[in-house]
This record gives sequence, C-alpha cells and structure tokens, in this order.
Amino acid sequence: MKKPVKSKKSESEYLELKGFLSFLILHELSNQKLCGDELAKKIGMRKDGELTPGTIYPALKRLRRKKLISYARKGRRKVYSLSELGEKELKHLYVLFSRYFYGLKNRIRRRTALKTRKKKK
Repeated sequence: MKKPVKSKKSESEYLELKGFLSFLILHELSNQKLCGDELAKKIGMRKDGELTPGTIYPALKRLRRKKLISYARKGRRKVYSLSELGEKELKHLYVLFSRYFYGLKNRIRRRTALKTRKKKK
C-alpha cells in the first residue's frame, strides 16, 4: 500500500531531515559550542519545530563515538564542540554536498529572502 503524502506544507515524504542530522550538527558546532537543547532548537528551526531529545541525543552519542565531536561539562550541561577529526569530516561533507546539489543554487532560497522579496513588490 502506498504511503500518503504528508499534508503539512513544510514536510515531504521525499526529503527527511533525519538524513541530514549529523551534517547539521557538525555544521552548527563549527560555528559555536552548543549544548544538546540549543542544537535541537537551532536545527529544529530548519524544519519549523524543535527536535525531540530522542532524536538529537542518539545522534550526538553516535558522533561522539566516531570522535567527530566532544563535550565539556558546564554545571549539569554538556557543551559540545567539533573535534579536529570532525572539522576534517565536515570539510569533506561540504565537498560532497556541493557535488550533490550543484546547479540548485538559483532554485533554492531561504524563506526569509522570499518573504522580503514579496513585500517589496
């Protein structure tokens, strides 16, 4: 039986954030050190909702095991940062993403950019 297309405009059965989660975590940590909750909010904004702990923390644990990220305790919180190996992997991922999505630059725009354009008209 065919799976129905999701009704929410911001979702699609053909593109899932889950596949990009590790990349997005590494990308966000390349900009600044963050705790799990902060990462969940930042990445969740990309999909119009916060990520659940059941989504973000297993991904963080997997990246830690691969030695791509590390953390330091700050009180009760764990603040994550990119390791040297994580930086190398992220550079490699940027190359792969550039190759996969080459030619789409003129078709993909941020929503805020589109909203601003519409207001100017």
